[in-house]
Amino acid sequence: MGTAHSTSPTPDRGHMNGAKALWATLANHGISTVFGYPGGAIMPVYDALTFYPEVRHVLTRHEQGAAHAAEGWAKATGELGVCMATSGPGATNLVTGLADAMLDSVPLLAITGNVASHLMGTDAFQEADITGITLPITKHNYVVRDVAELPRIVAEAIRIARSGRPGPVLVDIPKDIQLAAFDGEIPSPHARPEHPAPSPDSLKRALDLLRTAKKPVIMAGGGSLDAAAEVTALARAWDIPVITTLMGLGAFPSSDPLWLGMPGMHGSVAANRAISEADVLLGIGLRFDDRVTGRVNGFAPNAAIIHVELDAAEIGKIIRTHIPVRGDARVVARQLAEAADPQGHPDWHAQVAEWKARTETPTHWGAGAAVKAVVDRLRPDDILSSDVGQHQMLAAQLARFERPRRWINSGGLGTMGFGLPAAIGAGMAEPGVRSVVIAGDGGFQMTAQELATLKMYDIRNVKICIINNSYLGMVRQWQELFHEKRYSEVWLGDSNPDFVKLADAYDVPGYRARSAEELPSAIDAWLNDPKSALLEIVVPHEHGVFPMVPAGAALFEMIETEPPRPAPQPAPEQTKETSEA
Repeated sequence: MGTAHSTSPTPDRGHMNGAKALWATLANHGISTVFGYPGGAIMPVYDALTFYPEVRHVLTRHEQGAAHAAEGWAKATGELGVCMATSGPGATNLVTGLADAMLDSVPLLAITGNVASHLMGTDAFQEADITGITLPITKHNYVVRDVAELPRIVAEAIRIARSGRPGPVLVDIPKDIQLAAFDGEIPSPHARPEHPAPSPDSLKRALDLLRTAKKPVIMAGGGSLDAAAEVTALARAWDIPVITTLMGLGAFPSSDPLWLGMPGMHGSVAANRAISEADVLLGIGLRFDDRVTGRVNGFAPNAAIIHVELDAAEIGKIIRTHIPVRGDARVVARQLAEAADPQGHPDWHAQVAEWKARTETPTHWGAGAAVKAVVDRLRPDDILSSDVGQHQMLAAQLARFERPRRWINSGGLGTMGFGLPAAIGAGMAEPGVRSVVIAGDGGFQMTAQELATLKMYDIRNVKICIINNSYLGMVRQWQELFHEKRYSEVWLGDSNPDFVKLADAYDVPGYRARSAEELPSAIDAWLNDPKSALLEIVVPHEHGVFPMVPAGAALFEMIETEPPRPAPQPAPEQTKETSEA
């Protein structure tokens, strides 16, 4: 990897100030990497960075890229991601990443500089009330008013971001606090608090319900990723089919016969049918968001629902819960597995197998076949990130994960531009594995400048795949199905760059495939290139992602396969009548 910052000799740390106390606290808490972008109001912090070479700083090309890279780091490792920005526009450019982390429960620490304390509230140059702006999209945030409190606040912010249901925490540090002398102690890391133990009564009721179930199903969400071994043991002990949500992919091995795929708007036929027919649904570490449930009053209409969740606020928030079990997914899954009393449900398993057999594999040339060709080449340890759109849903449907934290995407917020910086963060967190990202031609251009980060740090394990259909594909699909094909502001083809030339401008090797025949050799060259590389796959303009549950429909009302698409009609000047005239 490239240098974290200047290679000049590290000066003696000398007298401590607030900025140095910040880096000392981060280093003391095991923070090895920070993604950020400097500016005037945080300049003392960047000056102090030169005294702390044990912390690597990664200079992204946009603050949003820094936030998403920190998310990628956190999602790949399960540990804290850290990003940093200056005041005003620098801080507000972090907002999308913070909102993304909040909805996806990502442990994230954001450090922002601000104008000097006496200028706050005066509309000073590059001033923004970033704590007020981010109050709804962070677990907690702080303005440091006293340098003596700075290390304690940062340590507390790290604890809050990591503990319970993880999430983002922001610490805003005025410039005078960064410069103020500090003579206190640097705190040691907090011990992680114990999670609340599930009540014996709720566990007993859950066990009683599982023992009487005829058509049980388990739904595992993002909160079960770190309980993958326990959830897997639970499902196998009870012989219950398992559905993993978009955020929970990898919590249960895809190769296991009990796995039914992903539920929801673009979920599998087997998953959505099983939810709709189940008599007991055991949900672990998920929040039953609208993309999973479809129409709420049509969700699991025959099922008694057991909801295992650490965040009490999520239990019963959207879906009526019959048996709430508040507790750590690891602990609850282990206890339910230890008390397993498998009943055997041959008819249910036969029905589920019939639904699974209805899964269609893309065969004709298009985005689905292109994505499948890419994900079929992934190794078990490879990390697959995605941007947001049709390619994201295709990757979620077609990729197979045998372990957790190999799938990284923006689920709750659906942030276009997430994919490339997240893949960079994940790739820097795990330099020994390939970090592959699938993006669309639209989303890629939102953060394409992060190709410079690959070059600056000589990052060699990031593989970028662009599915280029010349459209904002997911919006176009909805306009086709529900707006009588009024394709309003979704065509990109006339203004897209040459992506291979764009990659070359950043010294990133580029490859292209325009057909099914060209694709295998292009993938070979792309994956075998010793450097990070870009592959553009040009696919037909109009394609859909199915199954699909329309807005307002129940899961059992899904459109299972893509409706027949009429053959393209010749332009008027090509018709027989026109040519004869």
